[in-house]
Amino acid sequence: MENRASKPSGRSGCAAEVLLLTWAAGTVDAISYLGLHHVFTANMTGNAVLLGLSIGQGQGLAATRSLLALVAFVLGVGIGALLVQWGGSESSVGRALIGPVAAEAVVLAAFAIAWHLPSFPQNEMTLYLLIALSAVAMGIQSAAVRRLALPGIATTVITITITSLVAGLIRRLHLVLASPAQEAGNPAAAEGGRHLGLQAGVFLAYGTAAAVSGFFQDRLPLVVGLSPLVAIMLVLAAAVYSARKTHPAGT
Repeated sequence: MENRASKPSGRSGCAAEVLLLTWAAGTVDAISYLGLHHVFTANMTGNAVLLGLSIGQGQGLAATRSLLALVAFVLGVGIGALLVQWGGSESSVGRALIGPVAAEAVVLAAFAIAWHLPSFPQNEMTLYLLIALSAVAMGIQSAAVRRLALPGIATTVITITITSLVAGLIRRLHLVLASPAQEAGNPAAAEGGRHLGLQAGVFLAYGTAAAVSGFFQDRLPLVVGLSPLVAIMLVLAAAVYSARKTHPAGT
């Protein structure tokens, strides 16, 4: 199978889609941590720590919830990777993203329904359902973002983004100080600057989504619950538009 992670996507407008995906992930993590008994369903690094702590402290139910999130996330990654592959290794990024982003939208819609309908009482089974749905959605998203092949960008793993951002800033500073003449007007340097800007944007979008969700979780729960779905629907619309623009009807 061709490794798409080594090839840049080259899509205009991709930054906005990445930020929307990041917003969805930050919101889902905030919802899951605050409303699903302190489980992360997007950030598997944090969830793995919570799983280890729960096991170490003998908290069986908490460990079960974290383990479910991890297994559901892995399942989602598998589903997303299959959908990306079925989109075609030589197809445009927009066309390849339609399948996984549409699947994520369906799963997030089911999550929003389960979260808000009065007929879904907050019992243990409903809790497991909500954890599984949100983690599957975030796994699908992670596979979709990997198809974009953007250096140092992972919408559900901000540690990677922070590391790439700081390392890139240090490298740019070194180049500017060492050879300012070569740095000025260098296309590669300009491209690197755009990547750094997007990495910083991802970090800010994730944190802002969590802060907004935390503030409105009890005040406007319906808006918070629908926020990830709205963001993903916007990404899906952009992917469909890009695919049609790249492959007009009848071609």
